[in-house]
Amino acid sequence: MRVRNLGILAHVDAGKTTLTERVLFTTGATYKRGEVHDGTTVTDFDPQERDRGITIFAAAVSCDWAGHRLNLIDTPGHVDFADEVERSLRVLDGAVVVFDGVAGVEPQTEAVWRVADRYRVPRIVFVNKLDRPGADLDRVVDDIRARLRVEPLVAQVPIGRESDLAGVVNLVGMRRLTWSDGALKEEHADRDGAVGAARRRLEEAVAERHAGALDEMDDMSDATLRRALRDLTLAGEAVVVLCGSAYRQIGVEPLLDAVVDYLPAPAGDPAGNLAALVFKVHSARTGRLTYLRIYDGTLRKGDIVWDAGAQRTERVARILRVQADRHTAIDRAAAGDIVAVAGVKTARPGTTLCAREHPVLLEQPRTAEPLVSVAVEARTRADAERLTTALVTLVDQDPSLSVRVDAETGQTLLSGLGELHLEVAVTKLRRDAGLDVTVGRPQVAHRETIVRGVTGFRYRHAKQDGGAGQFADIVLDVRPVLDVRPVRDVRPGFGVRPVLGVRPGEGFASTVTGGRVPAEFVRAVEAGCREALQAGPLGGHPVVGVHVTLTDGGTHPKDSSELAFRTAGKLGLRAALATCEMALLEPVVDVTVTAPAETLGGVLGDLAAHRGQITDSTGETITATVPLAALFGYATRLRSQTHGRGVFTARPAGYRPAA
Repeated sequence: MRVRNLGILAHVDAGKTTLTERVLFTTGATYKRGEVHDGTTVTDFDPQERDRGITIFAAAVSCDWAGHRLNLIDTPGHVDFADEVERSLRVLDGAVVVFDGVAGVEPQTEAVWRVADRYRVPRIVFVNKLDRPGADLDRVVDDIRARLRVEPLVAQVPIGRESDLAGVVNLVGMRRLTWSDGALKEEHADRDGAVGAARRRLEEAVAERHAGALDEMDDMSDATLRRALRDLTLAGEAVVVLCGSAYRQIGVEPLLDAVVDYLPAPAGDPAGNLAALVFKVHSARTGRLTYLRIYDGTLRKGDIVWDAGAQRTERVARILRVQADRHTAIDRAAAGDIVAVAGVKTARPGTTLCAREHPVLLEQPRTAEPLVSVAVEARTRADAERLTTALVTLVDQDPSLSVRVDAETGQTLLSGLGELHLEVAVTKLRRDAGLDVTVGRPQVAHRETIVRGVTGFRYRHAKQDGGAGQFADIVLDVRPVLDVRPVRDVRPGFGVRPVLGVRPGEGFASTVTGGRVPAEFVRAVEAGCREALQAGPLGGHPVVGVHVTLTDGGTHPKDSSELAFRTAGKLGLRAALATCEMALLEPVVDVTVTAPAETLGGVLGDLAAHRGQITDSTGETITATVPLAALFGYATRLRSQTHGRGVFTARPAGYRPAA
């Protein structure tokens, strides 16, 4: 059977889980339509998802349509779970991006779109909720073109507006599709009036970008148009736009046809050497499941596979076809399949599983750095050891979480991408692990950087305590990469420049000549310097925006070693940083607030009072760059200021100097 591996992507509340439920119902994979508001959806099966009414964990499901198996992954829409989306996109061949017909391009959708660009994932668009007051397909299309910098090719037009929405006209094939109580009625559509004009616009837009379609510009066939739309989609040169209302079933069947027609089939050779990438791990009382995408080869029940990262073997006890929280055992899975396996004990998201005799290492998905931390502590001594085990399990499942012990306070700190991310993690500790834990107030993850560096800093490491000694002599230049000086602006809330894309350890180079420091010792100095950058002099936070150059050094004929030079790199850079002018950085987020016009004054004042940098205020919408710490409890403040009618979204925007 032919296969399509695709994700459903969207901003929170755009309707992607509802769309997934309608797809499962339409294809016969379920006999009843699940509803988010009733807590009866297939993919939002975790109790927390049903309690909160949002998708938290990526869920894989399968269904059949038009002779194809569709492997779908319903992804989270909240920014705190962006890493879950990133890991899913890494293993997908295509995606359906869902837009709210009223809201258009929202911040998280824009962020996810950029990730899909990076992985070169072909996409089609479904403009949802066109039955809502204020929905406007043309406005959303203009928004896509302007904000996502891609050409939208509108392949459907709605029949009726807002509450009168009855169906769509498929411009490819010229079919009039209407739904009544979920039942589809299909008729021929005439090429006249507004429908004919929309078809001509689609043909012209395609002909501008596709040579084969240009040859038939005067009389373009449906087959040529369909082929051209597929070619443009796969090349990423344009995006096909469909529309409807998932809740009312309008537009679901033609969307499934578009998935088959325009999105790619997985590549790979079932007879080749095994290569598979782990993208999700789920541990429950029933055991540990490892979710993976097979790129090449065939995996069979009982196979011994090679973990290319950990350099160890694993045994595949079972292979499971996944339907959210339900599984069907199968004997084998081949290239292109997305399955879960039991028996693999240590593989984490990003792990490559392959044949030991033909090792390969696949590109891992990126993992965002944690931004927020909370202290967690077991209430009883009996739970303390179980807490350690449970935290290891949490991090095992979600690499965007991290755990460390504060050297000064001795507290165990759990770090994640936001308040909600940590709330979900703590709830899992309490609900799944049965632990009674106390949780401290959230704290942001700061970074440190240098404002003014140092040149020619010499550090000599000499140690002699009997036997072979240690000797390393190094000279370092340490310079800033980032400009963190304040900017002048008279408007309230302005005055700091955001620092984007910072990472621990911005760079290292060596200009040593004449073999004064051998190459293997230079690598050891670099390793020591990178270790030193993990804890800065201001408060033990990671140091970013620094470039270190090894300019000179010296060795001892007997006592010099890689260990000595690594130690010199670590201790020497720490000493050099202590002489630099340092600055503390705090994480900031881009916030979009929508509220009634009469309440905007109070919203603006509150953002400015919390060091928000207002970037735009138009109509009922405010955008600002705000310190992440200022968003702790912001939902409650905003509800109070707007009488419950204000909403906001946020996404990470980097770091800036702390006040």
